[in-house]
Amino acid sequence: MTAELVRGQNHPLSQSRLEIRISAGTPVAAAAALGDENGRIHGTGWVAHPGAPVQPGLEVSRQAAADHRLAVDLDAMSDAVHRVSVLLALPAANAGAGPARFGSVAAPFVAVTGLDGTEVASYTITGLDLESAVVALELYRRQGVWKVRAVGQGYAGGLAELFADQGLSEAAQLAAGIDEAVAKGLARSVQAPPPRTPEGDRSRQAAAPAVGPDQGAASQGAPGPVPPAYGGQPAGGQGQGGPQPAYGGATDPHAPSGGPVDYSHPRRQTSAPPPPPPAAPPTQPGQPARPVAGDATGWSMEERLYNQVWGMFEDLARTAAAYRSAVDFAESRMDKELEQALSDPRSRIGGQGDAAREAARARYTQLVDQARTSLDRDLAQLVAESEVVEPALPPAFARWDNPCWHAYRVPMEIPMALRLGDLRLPEAESIRIPMLLRLPLERGLWIDSGRTDSLDGSFTDSHDMPRLAMDTAVAHAARLLAVYPAGEFTVHVVDPAGSGAQALAPLTQTGVLAGPPAQGAAGVTEVLARLTQRVDLVQMALRGGAPDALPPGFDTSQQLLIVNDFPHGFDDRAVNQLRYLEDEGPSVGVHLMMVADREESAGYGPLLDPLWRSLLRLTAVPDDHLADPWVGHAWTYEPPSVPPGSEVLRQVLTQVAEARRTWNR
Repeated sequence: MTAELVRGQNHPLSQSRLEIRISAGTPVAAAAALGDENGRIHGTGWVAHPGAPVQPGLEVSRQAAADHRLAVDLDAMSDAVHRVSVLLALPAANAGAGPARFGSVAAPFVAVTGLDGTEVASYTITGLDLESAVVALELYRRQGVWKVRAVGQGYAGGLAELFADQGLSEAAQLAAGIDEAVAKGLARSVQAPPPRTPEGDRSRQAAAPAVGPDQGAASQGAPGPVPPAYGGQPAGGQGQGGPQPAYGGATDPHAPSGGPVDYSHPRRQTSAPPPPPPAAPPTQPGQPARPVAGDATGWSMEERLYNQVWGMFEDLARTAAAYRSAVDFAESRMDKELEQALSDPRSRIGGQGDAAREAARARYTQLVDQARTSLDRDLAQLVAESEVVEPALPPAFARWDNPCWHAYRVPMEIPMALRLGDLRLPEAESIRIPMLLRLPLERGLWIDSGRTDSLDGSFTDSHDMPRLAMDTAVAHAARLLAVYPAGEFTVHVVDPAGSGAQALAPLTQTGVLAGPPAQGAAGVTEVLARLTQRVDLVQMALRGGAPDALPPGFDTSQQLLIVNDFPHGFDDRAVNQLRYLEDEGPSVGVHLMMVADREESAGYGPLLDPLWRSLLRLTAVPDDHLADPWVGHAWTYEPPSVPPGSEVLRQVLTQVAEARRTWNR
């Protein structure tokens, strides 16, 4: 099954010999750069490009084309290579003809496949505008395992700016050499494929649903035109509709007028193209464009808002990274100037030394002020975008205080993602970015109930943390129940000592749980045994190719197990069952939500380490423990909270329970 990646998402690679297939709406030049552990390129010999298409374990096309196949052999890479970055560039950007920016052409599509053509992962590079070169994706080695990550980092300055950003000193010369090699072979390049009809491959035109940073997988649509082999010559072969001709010159021999062949499937249902995104309102000359909710790419408003939220996350990450980098540079420059002033005995003391030190500090202040001005400008734009995006979010993406919950109705379809809270950075306290997690869940949640010191310096009592953690777990569970159609999500609760009865009241009193919370060692054993048996049955049915062989009345809905006050009431067998459910459960629709104190759980020793690492850790109070995949910022996570005195959570759960009763009649 192909993993459709979004920007920043990664996927493991189980094969060493691969092909990277590229499809674009215009001829592009393809290259690949080899990097070390830090992603740095150690010279022009570490880049495979049309002028030097072969490197150890790597071969790229010799000319620009609308379709490419890059050959990769990871086992043939030297030990010094830890990263292979796939690069795309518009050759006409420097030639003065044709498109000069990716924003004016169709979004490029990149797929990693095995030698037999089976796709492992794919990525549609959306969101490009003025960029003429882009790092499409990268294959990287982490702890001896190769993975692929969708990057989508564009550069308006072309290949020269791209290579300079990778730390290559000969960036301009290498970019010029690639342009020259491409110019020589441009006459032999394959023409752009004809415009796709509405029934064409949707995944190559729309933004690929993502996640997070991590997660969706779906089958590809109808195959597009056969890509050419190396060197730009079209690959022959018989398809479902007969021989596939080369682009640009095929005609139907039976057509009376000799017109082009119609390759559309005669029985395929055509679908309308996605409606255009909302247009931005007019602005005064010289003023930034006013943001509009849903102006990102996507086939639905939900998908557009999802992509827009993640675009805001990336923008804030990179804006903060630029500010921090500027401040670090200013500090290092001031330190260097002060060191030079102190190293000269003649200027170490007296008025000359004082003047040098004052000048160094003044330059530092000037650089920091300039960086802060740029940061404030970018933050103002993000704040304006957040103000229009937040009210437009659907319930699955919205906060509990959003008015959309007052018009809530049980949905008929599963949404793309779920909001688990907010993220912010210390440089931008006024901006909260929704933390969206793709559905269905691919990993469980660990909500830490241990003692913690809040980021504002306040102290959270150890007796309050379990209650706050359980309240957070109930809010997450309620949201999951609310965004799934009736009867498609079931929640079980294990509460050995009954300590979570008060927090669980919204779930128990509205009747949305599968049964009363299990208490005592016997209750824990019964629930774990039932869910473990469920995982075994579904796995056997799927592996045997007989999904219809499940017992009559088998509940096929997604299952969530909330475990409170772990590890109280759990023996070694129960802990092993939990680990089994976390390892094998998500693939068959069984998920964990652990409410536990990490320090107390550490008493089980290394037995619980794999469980801890496999779960997504959340907190009941703000905590800066999450990192983004782009620049590694420590983001402050803020859990979702229901407004004090609000009945919105109970009202939503009441509707869920009523819809479930109607469904079961």
